[in-house]
Amino acid sequence: MNKFFKTVLLTGLFVGTTDILSAFITAYIGSGKFPGKMFNYIAGGGLGIPAAIKGGTAAAFLGLFFHYFIAFSFTLFFFLVFPKLKFLAFNKYLVGMLYAVFVSMVVDQVILRLTPLGAFPFSLADYFISWVILGILFGVPIAYNTYKYYGVE
Repeated sequence: MNKFFKTVLLTGLFVGTTDILSAFITAYIGSGKFPGKMFNYIAGGGLGIPAAIKGGTAAAFLGLFFHYFIAFSFTLFFFLVFPKLKFLAFNKYLVGMLYAVFVSMVVDQVILRLTPLGAFPFSLADYFISWVILGILFGVPIAYNTYKYYGVE
């Protein structure tokens, strides 16, 4: 397997998994219940919420696919733009945290607005917490592996 593809694939799998685990934990802490329909809810972005909730396991697998597709897409995007944008080679931790903010804003304010789910209302306090979590679990691992792949210290 090509080294680039393998690195992007493993990084995308890692960040997609840590991101969804974080979402499950956050939802559990907030409600006290296991969010058993989370993947159905994600599928609601394509199917609409009523159809996704009624869709059972098939809709849940579609939600799982959507989740990992988005995680892999943002991972691949960063790996592709990194060598073209020299300012990204500044500091892998800061760049990773800022990339997480970028990803969060694109997903919440662009992608979700194009789906039946709609965008979440903007609250700087709520976003700040999610940006920190997303930065640690998503942005920094992407930046770290990208720096490592391209030999940037």
